Amino acid sequence: MADRKLHPRTRSVHHGIRRSQYGEMAEALFLTQGFAYDTAEQAEARFQKVGQDEFIYARYGNPTSRMFEDRMASLEGTEDAFATASGMAAVNGALMSMVAPGDRVVSSRQLFGSCLYVLDVLKKFGVDVVLVDGTDLDQWRAAVTPETKACFFETVSNPALQVMDITGIAEIAHAAGALVVADNVFATPVFSRAVEQGADVIVYSTTKHVDGGGRALGGVICGTRDFVRGVAEPYLKHTGGAISPFNAWIMLNGLTTMDLRVRAMADSALAVARALEGAGLPVIYPGLPSHPQHELAIRQMGSGGTMVAFDLGSQDAAFAMLNRLELVSISNNLGDAKSIATHPATTTHQRLSESDRATLGIGPGLIRLSVGLEHEDDLIADLLGAVG
Repeated sequence: MADRKLHPRTRSVHHGIRRSQYGEMAEALFLTQGFAYDTAEQAEARFQKVGQDEFIYARYGNPTSRMFEDRMASLEGTEDAFATASGMAAVNGALMSMVAPGDRVVSSRQLFGSCLYVLDVLKKFGVDVVLVDGTDLDQWRAAVTPETKACFFETVSNPALQVMDITGIAEIAHAAGALVVADNVFATPVFSRAVEQGADVIVYSTTKHVDGGGRALGGVICGTRDFVRGVAEPYLKHTGGAISPFNAWIMLNGLTTMDLRVRAMADSALAVARALEGAGLPVIYPGLPSHPQHELAIRQMGSGGTMVAFDLGSQDAAFAMLNRLELVSISNNLGDAKSIATHPATTTHQRLSESDRATLGIGPGLIRLSVGLEHEDDLIADLLGAVG
């Protein structure tokens, strides 16, 4: 059946499979760093032009990695994808490979701390980086110039869950000839329609919802074949940012259950958000009508996602609540089958100044909650019991 006739859940199970001569049902793990050639002439030919099913070195490509790339491209609706060693390798690879000194990158300032660090690195190499309030289209219009190569943002920001207008930003970027690079981790491939809405390049930390079990690091860049193979791949394969075959195999297995997992997690996240809001806590969740971009979130994703944030007012109150949790773990990952609570001000965004954190909506009492697969009643009881 043609891919266009298949539901994404079906494609996440079947797409991209390459079977060996043994006809294995499970995706094969090609745990090899190199490949043998029948002749010296064949080796020469492969180095001159490596095709979709020809491989020379695992840093350049691998059958297991290629299965994962094909499956992710199918789910995102892009022509191609390149799997990376981590989500940050994907962010760095996508941005660094497309810019030169004198170019401009306009970015939402509502970003994960490591993404902000990558932007600082771009500045060191002569790239003009301009930060804007990602939710304000007027600021994007004022900042985007003909020198702009990329507009970069998280479709749902980490950790304060602001929602960016993908279509609005894309119209501004494309009018200036810039590419839209969207970090889609919180939206997930399950709820994402970013390509349809104007994004050109999609990056993921597949460490999160794609793996779904907290087992391995991984990332991916999805886009046109010209961008993925002509721009991003040369940079990544020569600088060492490719995913390992073993991690790609874990991601492939994660994809088979991702749709079911993420939808169940999002349902529980909505129930948890409603319960916390009902208890009088200031809750940030795109699926609640109280969220300032609720309508935009539902229009873009059809869901509020798996992440919830709430503010207890002070670091002391936040720490006390975290230390009373019995079921929810304190960690800094997200998208896991296990629910995870994070205090961003002292962990993921601790290197930022207090004023910069305040600008991003990260107060000392903010807690980011990644809702897992536990029963919602158990999660609500644990959270409300910890709040006291």
